[in-house]
Amino acid sequence: DLKSGELTGMYYDYALAAPYMSGIKEKAAAGEDAEILILGMGTGTYATQILKYFDNVNVEGVEIDDKITDLAHKYFELPEKAKVTTYDGRAYLAAIDMKYDVIMVDAYQDITIPFQMSSTEFFNMVKEHLAPGGVMVVNMNMYSDDNEATINRYLADTISSVFDNVVTVKVPNSTNKELFATDNAEFMNRFSENIRLENDTKLRTMMDIVGLNVMPYNAGDKIMTDDKAPVEI
Repeated sequence: DLKSGELTGMYYDYALAAPYMSGIKEKAAAGEDAEILILGMGTGTYATQILKYFDNVNVEGVEIDDKITDLAHKYFELPEKAKVTTYDGRAYLAAIDMKYDVIMVDAYQDITIPFQMSSTEFFNMVKEHLAPGGVMVVNMNMYSDDNEATINRYLADTISSVFDNVVTVKVPNSTNKELFATDNAEFMNRFSENIRLENDTKLRTMMDIVGLNVMPYNAGDKIMTDDKAPVEI
């Protein structure tokens, strides 16, 4: 990954594309901060990466298990600058009015798929909390052979019913796939323009790799709602 100097890329490296898609370097040039929210903070690796590579960011996370947050600070070098709230991600969105440039949803694992964070109603809540031009990035860490019945397919179809633009990037040598969603039709042009403003050579090269592997998502009709989100199946 970027921290070790290798450019094979981990999921959180690929997910760093989201700030560029939302114009983080433009904001830096204008003296503005980007607002980042992570739903499913976990050990905080994404937050740590964001704070390492961008100066003009405010990062906050939501993690339902405070013991994991304690471990993140103790063993994973999560900066104190990253605010963490112990709460359910959807309930947190319902309780706040803040808008963000990037919202990362990292709450999906093979054996723990929260149905309340998998429906059109949830993704509409995320959309309502994005600033103009904002981007949602979803880390889908589930095995998938891309047939019609996988949870990845259901999640991507559901997201596509809410957002105008959805693309995915497969992370090599892993079960991870990053999905980016936004209503800004110019998000990939913005991505390219903001990469050109990046002075960190390794980071820029990593983003070039992401850009080369972005695939527009061809949506189907596997849509989950609060009334029907059979994620356990």
